Amino acid sequence: MKYCGSEENQRLERLLRDNLAREMRLWKAPVLKGGCIQGSDIAPSLYQEMVIWLREMSETFKFCSETFALGVCVLNRLLATVKAQSKYLKCMAITSLILAAKINEEDEVIASVKDLLAQSGCNFSTAEILRMERIILDKLHWDLYTATPVDFVHIFHSLLVSARPHLALAAAQKRPCFQASLWTRQVQHCMACHQLWQFKGSTLALAIITLELERLMPDWFSFFSDLLRKAQIESTEFICCRETVDEYLSSLELSLPTNAVYILHTTDLKLRAYEDSGETDRRRGDRARKRKGGNHGLEVDDFYDGFGCLYNEVSPMEVEVSGPGDLKGPLQAKVLPCPPLQPLLR
Repeated sequence: MKYCGSEENQRLERLLRDNLAREMRLWKAPVLKGGCIQGSDIAPSLYQEMVIWLREMSETFKFCSETFALGVCVLNRLLATVKAQSKYLKCMAITSLILAAKINEEDEVIASVKDLLAQSGCNFSTAEILRMERIILDKLHWDLYTATPVDFVHIFHSLLVSARPHLALAAAQKRPCFQASLWTRQVQHCMACHQLWQFKGSTLALAIITLELERLMPDWFSFFSDLLRKAQIESTEFICCRETVDEYLSSLELSLPTNAVYILHTTDLKLRAYEDSGETDRRRGDRARKRKGGNHGLEVDDFYDGFGCLYNEVSPMEVEVSGPGDLKGPLQAKVLPCPPLQPLLR
């Protein structure tokens, strides 16, 4: 795809306007009241778990990121429209994802409802999913295709590169600040955060993009101001969304386990020797006599060891070593124990 020329830029701007109009007409988000979604007993933590589960299911089904985002948007619109109980949330969620797949995915990608339920591990029947589909389509007036945050990520990314052709080289080199895939993953994380419900997908996408631009580009503000004007987003709302996104993504980074560095102290290594049995001594003597026959004896000895291990007549750990001190002689069950790993002291 070429990202240069006024014609391409105009096409992207028309696409942005169309998606903004669709978002303005269809976007709807749940409202929190009394610690739960209004009109239901669904807590934000339960909702977050369900969105994370939907993402896992989307990856299991090999759906694209746009399908996951549309499924979450359908679920949000449904929760904002009807009074729902938490026991029906999983059925609503998986059905929203299936409906999104029917809109976005190719026919050969989508398995039957029965197969999808089997892969997901859900206990719902096909009839229950079909019944839920009819409820969702009825409540949302059969108009499911809304603009998602992932859609806006791709549009904004294309506008940036189209308006400034020199950025195409940076995108081709996969510089982090111009990777739409990175912004898409961040959007998917943010869609599970109930604090970000109140912001539209266009605002959320632009907030994530400008946070990355600010970190990696000194002249990021010129990029941002142009996109903000085209997206027709209020500055107050955008600033609030940007601060919330920054706080949420930072909390995710802090919650990840640190990559600990370990040092192996060889001074603590010790050999654990066990008393050899008489049978082991006999075998050792036999092999020693065979070695006196030269190379041919060594080959016979090698076969002897191999068949001995095969028929459990000798332990695979029974080897001979020669060295100073107590390392002479057979080493049956003499092993180098794995020493305790010690973290690096900073």
